[in-house]
Amino acid sequence: MNQLLFDGRSLVGIVSSIIRQDTLRVQYKRLDWERMYRMADYHKVANIVYLGVLGCGEPLPEKWRERFFEKYQESLLFGGHYKESVREVLTWLDMRNISCTVLTSEVIRELYRIPEAADTSPLRIYLDEGSYSLAKGYLVDMGYETDAVYEGLGERFVRLSSVSVELYYALPFQTAKYIKGMRRLLEEACGRESYKRVRALSVENEFIYRIALAVYRYVTDELTMREVIELQIFHSTLRDRIRMDIVNKRLKDFEVDELAEKILRISYMWVGDKMDDYYGGLPEDMSPYDVLEERLLTRGMIKHETDEQALKLDRLIHKELEKERKEEERKRRRERAKERWESIKRRIRWVFPDYHYMSSIYPTLEKAPVLLPVFWIIRGVRLLGRALKG
Repeated sequence: MNQLLFDGRSLVGIVSSIIRQDTLRVQYKRLDWERMYRMADYHKVANIVYLGVLGCGEPLPEKWRERFFEKYQESLLFGGHYKESVREVLTWLDMRNISCTVLTSEVIRELYRIPEAADTSPLRIYLDEGSYSLAKGYLVDMGYETDAVYEGLGERFVRLSSVSVELYYALPFQTAKYIKGMRRLLEEACGRESYKRVRALSVENEFIYRIALAVYRYVTDELTMREVIELQIFHSTLRDRIRMDIVNKRLKDFEVDELAEKILRISYMWVGDKMDDYYGGLPEDMSPYDVLEERLLTRGMIKHETDEQALKLDRLIHKELEKERKEEERKRRRERAKERWESIKRRIRWVFPDYHYMSSIYPTLEKAPVLLPVFWIIRGVRLLGRALKG
């Protein structure tokens, strides 16, 4: 078996045993802990792995035990102040009459059985481009600094001992159907309690946003294990408030309903309660789920994609990216052509100066402007003569 896939499935085993609070045998001695740490950190589950290795009874290199502990401690510290940090940011924006929409609520932390297993997720906010610079300025005033720039979309801001904040002024999707569907979700957002300008998605629409985003990130090989886990936790805890017929209808508009169902189902396979009968047992044909799991755990390094919706979405994304690339190339060509033309005009102006410049050198021109071409020749001959003498 591919080593990367073996490590990925071992990671799923450790994480699922902690989330479900059951026992699972993992061959710890066979694991490369440097590679495991990097994978766990990428998938944002390093703090969960620390809980898993605490009682494994196997010796873990001290260096990597400390690294996992740092992530665990970071999650603990974050959990102690994240609510206040979120309230501070939203209140600050609300007081300054900046309209915005919270994309994913921080309530997900409270749905974990083990609070310290939760992630240090950022507060994600969408606002119009006009309000973006104002919001960014206020965050800087509050002590936040830019941590990452999402070209053409927004930025991520961080502050010591506080929740990180992601501001978006454009939707991070390429295809027309995704942009249209996500805009519809934003339009349906309602005012968030205790705020005048802050809006939030309903539980149902937040689930649609989460699962549609998971599908998109799966196709672009960016989906993390943490996102899959939180999809299951969110759905299993709040599904009595989620009308799946409406969800499926909306996902059909995105043209990803079947792929979305596969991702949700595999999330239940990974961390779902074994007594939960939402999915009545395993599907007869597991091969599509094996393909999905292999691609997800290896970040697309193992890719045998067979899902038609995934393949279609992938083609559409690449088509849009190619259009953007061509447009950027056309823009660069136009800029280069403009620069060349400006250079040519500067040379022409140097060879044939305007009347005011020439009359300052040759006063006779003031009495006979029609002689301007003659004096251009005279000036040219003089400059040529100087050049030859030099």
